[in-house]
Amino acid sequence: MVNFLQTIGLDFWGTLSEMSPYLLFGFGVAGVLSVWINADVVQRHLGGAGFWQVFKASLFGVPLPLCSCGVIPVSMSLHKHGASKAATVSFLLSTPQTGADSILVTYSLMGPIFAIFRPLAAFVTGVFGGCLINAVENHAPSTLPEETKECADECCSNEKKQSRFVRAFKHGFITLPADIGRSMLVGLFIAALIAAMVPENYFADKLTGGGNNILSMLIMMVVGIPIYVCATASVPIAVQLIAIGLSPGTAFVFLMTGPATNAATLATLSNQVGKRAAIIFLLTVGVSSLTGGLLLDALFRGDIDQIIHAHGFMLPQWLKSACAIILLAVLIYGIMHSRHKTEEPAAQ
Repeated sequence: MVNFLQTIGLDFWGTLSEMSPYLLFGFGVAGVLSVWINADVVQRHLGGAGFWQVFKASLFGVPLPLCSCGVIPVSMSLHKHGASKAATVSFLLSTPQTGADSILVTYSLMGPIFAIFRPLAAFVTGVFGGCLINAVENHAPSTLPEETKECADECCSNEKKQSRFVRAFKHGFITLPADIGRSMLVGLFIAALIAAMVPENYFADKLTGGGNNILSMLIMMVVGIPIYVCATASVPIAVQLIAIGLSPGTAFVFLMTGPATNAATLATLSNQVGKRAAIIFLLTVGVSSLTGGLLLDALFRGDIDQIIHAHGFMLPQWLKSACAIILLAVLIYGIMHSRHKTEEPAAQ
């Protein structure tokens, strides 16, 4: 039992150390972007219907750092302010799959191939889903109720008393960690648990090779669609899935379906935009993740080392350890800050 817990702890710390420098840098980038690219700017550019709006919605969604109120109310706000159903669905498809922080973490743990392939797949998925909506939906004006939730985070505020640096720092290192901190730590723990419980290459002869990659992808799709895993937290889990013998394409299916879909997203989309749009959204995620997984496996047949270990450079261990300690402090503070904000109204 002691050895088992020690293995979990070592795997947890090892993964945290590898991703922490990139995640901290990603938080900083996200904070800067939040000051310059806010919800109002996005709404101004995505009004109306047509392919160009779908293209921009998907393109904006790939790197966009959203406030902690999340992608659902922001996308519903876009629709309320005149964005077409197609642009709304396109934005809702591409945004949760990646972000500045998750792209950097993907590079740190999975190498440049995955780090490039993942945002490209998110962009293509958004355009594909938006075009499907354009093809089958009428383009009547939005009729969303006025009580649609508005974003109230620091980065959405029009308050200009604070400097841009302070607002960027607050969003990048307080608001964003509060949003993903709990799921990030849970994802790291799950990855460490998988590494400790399942021997390396355990599934190599069971769900890979011999045409069974499609079966493993379908299983991963069923697992990933209903649950919520944030884009960053899904990366260490995907790394461990590959380590225990699943193909890179199968891990990619989880990387797409876990962050892109969950019960809350589907329910909100169905109620606010329409059941047909929700069905198209779900089918788009399924088809795109399976296609992307098969393409990834076809491009790199069996050469997992080429994908996972093709890092451009290695950081010194002391720097990674220092960053891991800082990252833990940032995540824990973000979680405590989020809990305090939740409990504050109840205490009043």
